[in-house]
Amino acid sequence: MNSPAANALFTPSWHAELELAYACSGNATRPVLRRHQGPLRVQKHLYAEGPQVCQHIIVHPPGGIAGGDRLAIRVRVDSGAWAQLTSPGAAKWYRANSPASQVLELAVAKGATLEWLPQETIVFSAAQAELTTRIELHGDARLFYWDVVALGRPASGERFAQGHLRAHLDIHRDGRPLWHERQHILGDDGLLESPIGLDGQPVFATLLATGEIDSELLERCRALEHPVRGDLTQLPGLVLARCLASEALQARAWLIDLWHLLRPALLGRAAVPPRIWTT
Repeated sequence: MNSPAANALFTPSWHAELELAYACSGNATRPVLRRHQGPLRVQKHLYAEGPQVCQHIIVHPPGGIAGGDRLAIRVRVDSGAWAQLTSPGAAKWYRANSPASQVLELAVAKGATLEWLPQETIVFSAAQAELTTRIELHGDARLFYWDVVALGRPASGERFAQGHLRAHLDIHRDGRPLWHERQHILGDDGLLESPIGLDGQPVFATLLATGEIDSELLERCRALEHPVRGDLTQLPGLVLARCLASEALQARAWLIDLWHLLRPALLGRAAVPPRIWTT
């Protein structure tokens, strides 16, 4: 005789993987690999700037990330290719009783370009979000990368009072480190309000772009008028920009304006915004 399991708990979770690769064919960038498992997809590739730049929009159909979810995204851009990746909306990390994770691995070959330009990540109070990003650049590979994180939902009156965000970011060129960063933010931590931390601002953003700019362009970027507290600095072979903001839209608007100024100088191409940014 079969007996029901007492107090059995079933906690569904998504384990999803997406693998993409791009190659140069003649004067065009073509997707040569698109493999997925679970709920991660890319929409149809677009050529808003002509055949040289292949644009893809990464979609996570569940719309949010909950406890136990594990996402893995791997992108390879081969020599001479140019890929631009973005997302249709914010990535939402929900409150949970267990961690959820995302691992992002980007590899850019000699002579290739990758733009990683997602919309914001919203980490709800009591979420347990763990993000790992590893970027490998080879030779003269070029990278334009940004990230916007919103802690809690200030528009709904929700502070980041519980949970945690752990984020690891490593960028290497030919095996040598260009950038190494570790973040560990706890809910209700004193650094959320401290002037040496987030100073009461729930949103922070980072932009990292390979290359170097002159002092005039650096000052033009610094002179942009936005309701954020941000600045830029030129490191050896890397431009770094960071800001604090009260809303994700403010931080994203600042990054987009920086992209308009920096893209022609660093990547040699006028900034043509993806259509998804205006819809």
